[in-house]
Amino acid sequence: MILSWEILQRHARRGHRARIVALLAGATEQHRLALAGDVEAGIRRAERNAWWRADVNPNPGYALAVIGCMPTAARAAALLSRGAMQAWTRVGPDRFLEVARLRQVPWLGELGRRLAERIPLRDADQHLWPMIAELLRAGGAEPPVRENVVRAWLANLLEPVSGRRGGRSALGARLRDDPLRDSLLPALFECDGLGADLAGGSWDATAARWDPTPRVPAVIADLVADGVLARKTVLDLTLDRLARGGRAPQLRPFALLHDALEPTLDELSSHVLDYARLLPEAPGPVATLAQKALRAVDDAGRLELSTLLEASAPTLLRAEKTLVTAQLSWLERVARRHPGRAGEVLETVAAGFGHPALDVQERALTLIGRRAGGLDRASVARIADAAAALSGDLPARAAELFGTAVPAPAGIRGPGPAAPPAEMPPPIATPAELAEELAALCHEQTAVRWERVLAGLVALYTTAGPPALAAALRPVLDRYPGHFADAGGNESSPLMYLGLAIRCATGARTLRSRRQRLVTSVRAAWQDGRRGGPDSPLAATPDGVLALRLAEAAVQLSSTLVPVTVATPTHVTGGLDAAVLLERLRRAEAEGWQPWPVDFEQALLRLPRRTDPAVAAAATRLTSPAGRQFAAWLAAGGLPDPISSRFEQHPSGYRHTWYSPLTRRVVAAVRPARDGGLRLERQLLTVTPGAEPDGWPRTFHECGDVLAMVLPQHREVAAAWALPELAALADQEQRAGAALLPLLAECSGPVGPALAYGLAYALGARHQQDRVAAVDAFCTLAAGPEPFAPAVGAALADLCADATVKLSRLVPALAGAHRGGASAAVWDILTAVLPVLLPTARRGLPDLLELSTQVAGTVRAAGTDYAAGTGQASATDQEAGTGDAAGAVQAGRAGAGAPIPGLAEVAARPGSTRLVKEARRLQTVLTS
Repeated sequence: MILSWEILQRHARRGHRARIVALLAGATEQHRLALAGDVEAGIRRAERNAWWRADVNPNPGYALAVIGCMPTAARAAALLSRGAMQAWTRVGPDRFLEVARLRQVPWLGELGRRLAERIPLRDADQHLWPMIAELLRAGGAEPPVRENVVRAWLANLLEPVSGRRGGRSALGARLRDDPLRDSLLPALFECDGLGADLAGGSWDATAARWDPTPRVPAVIADLVADGVLARKTVLDLTLDRLARGGRAPQLRPFALLHDALEPTLDELSSHVLDYARLLPEAPGPVATLAQKALRAVDDAGRLELSTLLEASAPTLLRAEKTLVTAQLSWLERVARRHPGRAGEVLETVAAGFGHPALDVQERALTLIGRRAGGLDRASVARIADAAAALSGDLPARAAELFGTAVPAPAGIRGPGPAAPPAEMPPPIATPAELAEELAALCHEQTAVRWERVLAGLVALYTTAGPPALAAALRPVLDRYPGHFADAGGNESSPLMYLGLAIRCATGARTLRSRRQRLVTSVRAAWQDGRRGGPDSPLAATPDGVLALRLAEAAVQLSSTLVPVTVATPTHVTGGLDAAVLLERLRRAEAEGWQPWPVDFEQALLRLPRRTDPAVAAAATRLTSPAGRQFAAWLAAGGLPDPISSRFEQHPSGYRHTWYSPLTRRVVAAVRPARDGGLRLERQLLTVTPGAEPDGWPRTFHECGDVLAMVLPQHREVAAAWALPELAALADQEQRAGAALLPLLAECSGPVGPALAYGLAYALGARHQQDRVAAVDAFCTLAAGPEPFAPAVGAALADLCADATVKLSRLVPALAGAHRGGASAAVWDILTAVLPVLLPTARRGLPDLLELSTQVAGTVRAAGTDYAAGTGQASATDQEAGTGDAAGAVQAGRAGAGAPIPGLAEVAARPGSTRLVKEARRLQTVLTS
């Protein structure tokens, strides 16, 4: 039979691999080489997902054709590595090498190396490495030492061919006999990304359970003990890997290997500098290992004091209290052992004064106090200077100890005046620039980009004309058809409406039914502000205003001459300067056009809460309908603040079981303050929560900036719409959504229960990125003129009372706000929360008391007239406080120098628990 690609392909698809081998064996080498081009072309044309075929996967047969016909390793490796050739390794090494041997291929080792270099870094075919290893062995080649190769080799070692994980002894035997061990094992230590791969456990057949302890470290230690691996080499590699650093889970296998090796005193002494570098810098478990090693060397009298002191100073600032207190105890022993150098040692101990925890500061001060009498004056003076870092009640103790004056309180730090919102980027000037922004919008939808694209489309339709827009924009629409076409499931997508607007602007044909539906939806919104509902694809939520404006543009562009969108904001928050809108309306009157209705209403909703009287006076001279409405809007003071009130939801039994252990959620109900007004007004300002909370709400987490831009002067409304998602950050440990809060903090308007509870939930969010966003918003609000802290304090008191917000998450967030300069606002929060939590002795309360002591000193809490420096709550949050939470607000407003209800009783309890100690410390600061 004549050898051809068609015949090989037919046998491959039928799974006739033996026949393919026979055909290749029966052909001459000249015929096989002549067929190489056809094989290459056929595989390149192969269906990418053919390996998923339910009948037969043709790729093993194709692999035999590759090894049987290709003239070089480079061409063979390129074909075997194609995406359409997945699972080719199922051909097996025996048959594959059989074909290679009948050709006497000289490049098997090179093929193995080339395939090894192309191994995916992760999720490689589990059969790939055994095939590559056989090729390397048959060709007498060494593997390339790269992370992807070492990971594949290790995965094969950990996963025997049988598919069942072996235990420690089985793995040890495999590693002992592996011919590539000496080449690849050192790379386990040299490739930093492999730490997680070494952390797998094994099945313990004796105990009939899964043992999570990583088995690779113990196996390597066994091979070292048996003399298979060089002990010095392995120990050096282990310490080098630990010294390079990384996250604790990545370093854990190497720390376990270090412990399993049980270094001798001589080995520890030879690596003193390595351990000294690990002690202050490495993750906690590795630093503990280094501390233990250094102490063993020191106990043997073989550690230089200068090395110890140099490593100790930064170590005393680490967050791990156990590690720090152990270091302090060690230094105290050293000071007793070297009385002539006690001054150096205790000056190092004074570095602990800068630790954020008061109990660590106190321990360092107590240690120094025991031996201060034997110090020279210069050392005492330097330690006294370092005591300026102490906080709480410790500065007074230090002053008494060193005979110095008590330093004056630092006073209230402020985050600085709030910077004005950034201005919008310049408008889009050309169709080509509009096309670039349109393509970028498909990858990242931001509110600023949306506004620029919409404004650019309208302006360029007038200046550049439809032909120029068509040439620039239609290729983008064709490149992203899933974004801009009506696909049946994106009826409310702004991108779909933008695509319709572009087609209408460029003269492209659109379905009559689609355009009629569009016109009907826009007309319904014009007439009564109704969006959403069974007869409208437009979303009823505030972010749906963007889609409505785009739909309006699609309807109006080709029928009305409007050269600008009047609602385009002047600031990235969505705010629009009244003077700018005045000039746009003057232009409209001069050129004889009227703004589109929805676009004009959005412009009015973006105007500032206070307007320059000169602008308001100039607006009265406008004569068009839009001009007169603008003037009346300014004269009336704009949109009245809506009524926002606290609303509590409780899930039913099945929801409680199905979604999470959620017992309640606090949201906000909003209603307009007037019956009339703009078309959009009633739907935007009406938030009516249901009796039960939504499970895993995800409406606004990707369009928070769009939501904020609709009503930038009424941030309470945007917060009310997004509050279920903000609440889920804490009560359902959801991720993302808090990025809205810094945007709202830069907007304006009173802070009511919606924003207060939203900020409270986010400060106690499960994920750090959300807490960071909440702290940013907190500091921005603290720099602004609007009062907010009493309302947030009431919300936190309410949510902490039943542990909806956990103190282990709240305390670091408030500490971050304190460090950010918002100390006065943080004090308002603390004085509201503490009276509620002190009777409960809730977990984390000592940490909250410690933070309170630090903040109290900063805001001059003792003996001042400071009284809730952020002022009284706004009118919109009068309904926020209920029960104990409302009482907590009043306690906070009583003044920072006033006693905190319940604190004296806790401080008077007998014993020395940390709760009692921290309560006494705070009480001392407040009453001294």
